[in-house]
Amino acid sequence: MQIIRGDQIEFVPASHEDPNDPGVLKRVLANKNHLIDGRVQMVNWSRLPVRKSFQAHYHEDMQEVFIIVSGSVEMTVADMTCSLDAGDAILISPREVHSMKNVCDTDVNYIVFGISTEQGGKTVNV
Repeated sequence: MQIIRGDQIEFVPASHEDPNDPGVLKRVLANKNHLIDGRVQMVNWSRLPVRKSFQAHYHEDMQEVFIIVSGSVEMTVADMTCSLDAGDAILISPREVHSMKNVCDTDVNYIVFGISTEQGGKTVNV
């Protein structure tokens, strides 16, 4: 697991922009050094309703990257629980058991994408 705190990363001009007068700025949450070699298997916009959680599970051959768009969650990975807020990201390695709980009074929106090593792995509920 790797937690990325968005508010601790400065915005910089995108590489295709004039650094003295950029039209767009970016925060690099992860690059190829943080991600496993594989194929993007899915990109989802997800909503976690108020006070709901998803079941603890792991993926045999897929890394997942969660980016919190709005709200606050508690993410439990193995035996470690951390708080994530809008702008934060977390990278979950294959076989890491994880679950997420909405800890705020509004629905949480997040983007998650999965990178698979295409070894025929399954999702396993625990």
